[in-house]
Amino acid sequence: MTQPSESIAESGFDNTYANLGEAYSSACSATPVTSPAWMAWNDALAKQIDWPAALRQTPKALAALAGNDLLAGSSPIATVYAGHQFGSYNPQLGDGRALLLGEWRNHAGQRVDIQLKGAGPTPFSRGGDGRSPVGPVVREFLVSEAMHALGVPTTRALAAVATGDTVYRQRPEPGAVLTRVASSHLRVGTVQYFAMTNAGEGVAELVDYVVARHYADELATARASDPDYAAARVLLDQSARRLALLVAQWQSLGFIHGVLNTDNMLLCGETVDYGPCAFMDGYSSERVFSSIDTQGRYAYRNQPGIVHWNLSVLAQCLLPLLDEDQDAALAIAQAAVDQFPEHFGAAHSALLAAKFGLQAFGRDDQPLVEGFFAALTADQLDFTLGFRWLTETAANNLEHTPIPELFTPNTQLLDWLEDWRARKAQDKAVVSDLRQESNQLPTGDVDPAVEKMQAVNPAIIPRNHLVARAISEAEAGDYSGMQGMYERWRAPFSWQAGDAAFAAGPTQDEAVTRTFCGT
Repeated sequence: MTQPSESIAESGFDNTYANLGEAYSSACSATPVTSPAWMAWNDALAKQIDWPAALRQTPKALAALAGNDLLAGSSPIATVYAGHQFGSYNPQLGDGRALLLGEWRNHAGQRVDIQLKGAGPTPFSRGGDGRSPVGPVVREFLVSEAMHALGVPTTRALAAVATGDTVYRQRPEPGAVLTRVASSHLRVGTVQYFAMTNAGEGVAELVDYVVARHYADELATARASDPDYAAARVLLDQSARRLALLVAQWQSLGFIHGVLNTDNMLLCGETVDYGPCAFMDGYSSERVFSSIDTQGRYAYRNQPGIVHWNLSVLAQCLLPLLDEDQDAALAIAQAAVDQFPEHFGAAHSALLAAKFGLQAFGRDDQPLVEGFFAALTADQLDFTLGFRWLTETAANNLEHTPIPELFTPNTQLLDWLEDWRARKAQDKAVVSDLRQESNQLPTGDVDPAVEKMQAVNPAIIPRNHLVARAISEAEAGDYSGMQGMYERWRAPFSWQAGDAAFAAGPTQDEAVTRTFCGT
């Protein structure tokens, strides 16, 4: 790789994680590619992070984000971590096909990781080529940006670059590099490596770093009462809260991650690794897409329990840092882990209330919710369209949308609708009584609960068959479909002209039943 070009404007890179030392990462350079070309560019994200104009879809940016040049201020590294993969502990994994260029600071001093995926082998490639085919890059670019638009905490995609080189997997495939942006790439598996593989050496320093970077305000408060053990306690508590909210959001959207290994759980609470992920079409609580999940460990209904289990692994790793007394440490860890179901339940209940147009979700509403999902299950009705059908029904707007041509409710769902209307009537009566008691006049004809439904039940999602189509086109060198999907999925909660094609579920021939990680 060439040295940083003097003509590249001074960047906002910092390298605090690289500065922790060789125990945490290995210096590594990208391997140049033959003929880089733009596939996609995310200018909205570039503006958000104050990425320099000189590096936005310019030749210099193309060379740097393909791995053929080095950005000023960047100090590329591959980070080490471990992880439980499908329940089995692997003592050392690490960035096998990812290169952390450094931490980019915007004008406000906020910091994000800039990482290249598919930039060549690293010390942790374990004999692999460190490259990525076009397919996984297209999938991650599209789905991660769609997730952001849906309001889900996630890593982001700044750029996708074709390399002009062939990658050999099950078949020869064109190669590509993704530029990924994250609050950080530090994982439960990172803590595991130092706590379990490295016998605790370096774990305290790692925890201090993570908490100072992500939870500084909470740390300052905790230190006021317990300066000695504040960092680990804050990390465990905040991880429990953020991961519970994250998986609640996944469940509310029918999103199936596919590989919820501990090395794919970021401590900042963002979704990472979009390999074999998918949004379900026809509803089934047992839905699995990942080609390697043969036992259904990471099926849709199992996701909250698996994230809870991953949190318990983190708690185990932090025990020596929670208290010097082993029994006290165990009690603190158990209390934090036991809080996860409560955090998840509160977040999921709030999302369900919004999705069903209710003021709040109570225990008595459980049969109503179960009845809705039972109706979807009976005929494998579409998850997303089912909720949007309910939304447009609540808004008396059904005939002004593509829903009638895309979604046909079965008899069971129509019968259920009467129960839902009765429950909605109860809500309206309560709201009316409250207004009368407070002498408030109605604010208009729009039901605030319906507005919430419209804000949480998307009209469109990144359908698997559409992503597959974009991948097929991109493999042939056509990125227009990818660009069009990226643009449309930026506004998922409102209808636009021609949306029938974006909103429709797949035909039998289009249905995607298996997805792949691409390594």
